[in-house]
Amino acid sequence: MIAILKKEFNSFFASPIAYLVIGVFLLLNGLFLWVFKGDFNILNAGFADLTSFFFLAPWVFLFLIPAITMKSFADEFNNGTIELLKTKPISDWQIVLGKFSASLLLVLVALIPTLTYIYTIYQLGNPTGNIDFGSTIGSYLGLLFLAATYTAIGLFTSTLSKNQIVAFILGVFITFFLFYGFDVISDSIGNNLTLKKMGLNEHFKSISRGVIDTRDIVYFLSVTVFFLFITKTRLDNE
Repeated sequence: MIAILKKEFNSFFASPIAYLVIGVFLLLNGLFLWVFKGDFNILNAGFADLTSFFFLAPWVFLFLIPAITMKSFADEFNNGTIELLKTKPISDWQIVLGKFSASLLLVLVALIPTLTYIYTIYQLGNPTGNIDFGSTIGSYLGLLFLAATYTAIGLFTSTLSKNQIVAFILGVFITFFLFYGFDVISDSIGNNLTLKKMGLNEHFKSISRGVIDTRDIVYFLSVTVFFLFITKTRLDNE
């Protein structure tokens, strides 16, 4: 698995993918949070917190993570290298987990520079240091779980087509539905809380409050493992 992880991770930086993903993620968040005037601008909000960032990041990830994962298996199928990969002394699970870990690691690398936002908010607070660390840590933890789930979904959709663009579109669609679709359906039938809890957004918001509920963790882990499992099943059938 480690060999696959290293190969995939290095391949991101051997092409423009890693630099584009990190650059686009930081640029979009930076512009909306600090430059563009509007509801997301922290400097115009009147209070120092990162609520705007934790609202924007899941939506940016919704497009960026499928862009990272779209070639994971689609490229292997298209080039016929999947057969060569499966002849090596590694299991299908190791292949899946190696590619999953490499893609998730790239997302983590993109997140690391945003830790400077915490210091900035810390300094902007009145008095200095007036920041809710519990909520901030919970929100970052929620982003990590969300990124892992998005990555697992993206890997699965990359097994559905040899065309990377099709894999990307399918990844965005499924991710969007699981993140926001249940909220829309719930609101349309009278704010059904049980239905909302079937979606990613409700559990992300729950963790972002700073209270770590095992039900939220189990939910994210279950969805992630489910998509990794059906990815492995698709790989078995190829």
